[in-house]
Amino acid sequence: MTPDGPLVSIIVPNYNYARTLDLCLTAAVHQSYPRLEVIVVDDGSTDDSVQIARRHRVTLIESPNRGVSAARNLGAQNATGQILFFLDSDIALEPDAVQQAVTLLSQDPELGCVCGIYAAEPLIDDGPVEWYKVLQGHFWRVRCAGTVRAGFFSLGAVRREVFQQVGPFDETLRYTEDVEYGARLSEVARIELTPLLVGRHDDDAQFGLLLRKQFTRSIPLVSLFLQRSRSRPQLSDTAFRPVGVATAGLTAGSLVGLAISPVVFSPAVAAGLAGVGAVSAGLFCYQERELLAFVRRRTSRSFLFTFTGIHFLMNLATGAAALTGALSLLSGRYRRMYLHTPLPTPGLPVADEGAGSPGTVIRG
Repeated sequence: MTPDGPLVSIIVPNYNYARTLDLCLTAAVHQSYPRLEVIVVDDGSTDDSVQIARRHRVTLIESPNRGVSAARNLGAQNATGQILFFLDSDIALEPDAVQQAVTLLSQDPELGCVCGIYAAEPLIDDGPVEWYKVLQGHFWRVRCAGTVRAGFFSLGAVRREVFQQVGPFDETLRYTEDVEYGARLSEVARIELTPLLVGRHDDDAQFGLLLRKQFTRSIPLVSLFLQRSRSRPQLSDTAFRPVGVATAGLTAGSLVGLAISPVVFSPAVAAGLAGVGAVSAGLFCYQERELLAFVRRRTSRSFLFTFTGIHFLMNLATGAAALTGALSLLSGRYRRMYLHTPLPTPGLPVADEGAGSPGTVIRG
């Protein structure tokens, strides 16, 4: 790479991720690409995050807690690079990640944004639930690689002029800001999800938390997917596909029916429910056959059963969220959730290149 390549601003929003922040920043500042700055926006952390960030050659911005969208916007306002590389603080980049992003964006002037995938190994190994999430997350991103209409800004780079054209992240959204921003961005430039850009992610390791996040974060997506804009995300870009969600729901419904059948239903109805349950369970496994084969190649047969069980319940949580979102369509506020245009973010003006220096502390 020539020394006059574009300056890249790695923007790291952080809230109470002291556990992984050191690993994240160490990987960020030791990228093979030479022309970069690293900006950490600490979003009101109450752990040791600020002290950890100060150990690295980064620009640290301290801000009251306002959410990841506000932190990303504040980082972008203070960035000086021609490329804005958004990176969550629980991800450690592979050494060539920034170089890969710069190469892809330089080769295709119509490409406005490149997003990366998570590695198939966790950043910190916390057991089987995390291994489920990491393997499933790696697989579906690789499956969806190519041009997409969703954004993945936990690990994604965007041209500065494209970001300025699209506008800021929507600070009213707490769970679906990536997907919504990707829908807006795809109206003005192409987004590519690429396996060439990789980071290791520290994912959730508690089963209850995993289910709760999946349910909560999926509810708003019903409103977004119903928007008529051609740039809205596609169901094919999602981690859990409709056939898998539907067959998991049919299987669970049949099991519930069988449980109450001695009291309510006749033997013939119970036999019918058993048949529906068996067929739907088979269809679920068939729909997920490529994922399950991938997991079997990477792990043991015993873990495959654990993985399948967790995946089945995650599909159920997604289906429950979809039903909740459908009922929420009765609310006008819910239907209009994605129809407004985010306002410019108040804060510091955009800096000129070279205005900051590593180790600077700015209080937003």
